[in-house]
Amino acid sequence: MNQVICTVDVVLLTIRQDALMTALIRREHAPHAGDLALPGGYIHADKDDSVYASAMRVITAKAGIVPPYLEQLGTFSGPGRDPRGWSVSIAHYALVPFEIIDQAKGSQVQLVPVDKLCALPFDHAQIVGMAVERLRNKSQYSSLPCFLAGESFTLPQLQRIYEVLMGETLNKVSFRRKITEMDMLEPVEGRFEAAGAHRPAQVYTLKPGSRQHLMLLQRGL
Repeated sequence: MNQVICTVDVVLLTIRQDALMTALIRREHAPHAGDLALPGGYIHADKDDSVYASAMRVITAKAGIVPPYLEQLGTFSGPGRDPRGWSVSIAHYALVPFEIIDQAKGSQVQLVPVDKLCALPFDHAQIVGMAVERLRNKSQYSSLPCFLAGESFTLPQLQRIYEVLMGETLNKVSFRRKITEMDMLEPVEGRFEAAGAHRPAQVYTLKPGSRQHLMLLQRGL
């Protein structure tokens, strides 16, 4: 009886120049050697105490970063998705501010807009599509996009991230009212950033309680 191939794949999402992008890496080995694909790898039963740990290990090793947010996406399986045999992949998606990727030394990551993907091996295009849909759906009611903004940000910066994800221009007053209702941010005392001709903008961060809640959700707890 043939052994089932068991792996994890990670859709690393970031925003660069007002575009939602995903990280791809050229495969070193067959099948599809030399092709761009999602960062992925085998589950190490002797080292990984969960698929979450497997995904974190893989993205850290292959992209050179520790993502601030990583969530299980879904399971993809079947006899036809991998030419090596019957396989199962537990896919995850990670949210990372572009600055973290830009500063990663030795990373082989290539960022590609999610709406301009090249042909990807296996079922990676389907996995990316599901991750983008999940993020955009959650952006309508949660503070998840804050993980694309970094540790601190202004409200105009955060609004622009929501607009990129939702594909529409948001009313400034309505957006700020919604953020206030969600009660997820707290001002960073004494920190402001220049905002063009307008007065300096207050810098905010996620409240500890909101961050902890999201970190529990990402593991399905």
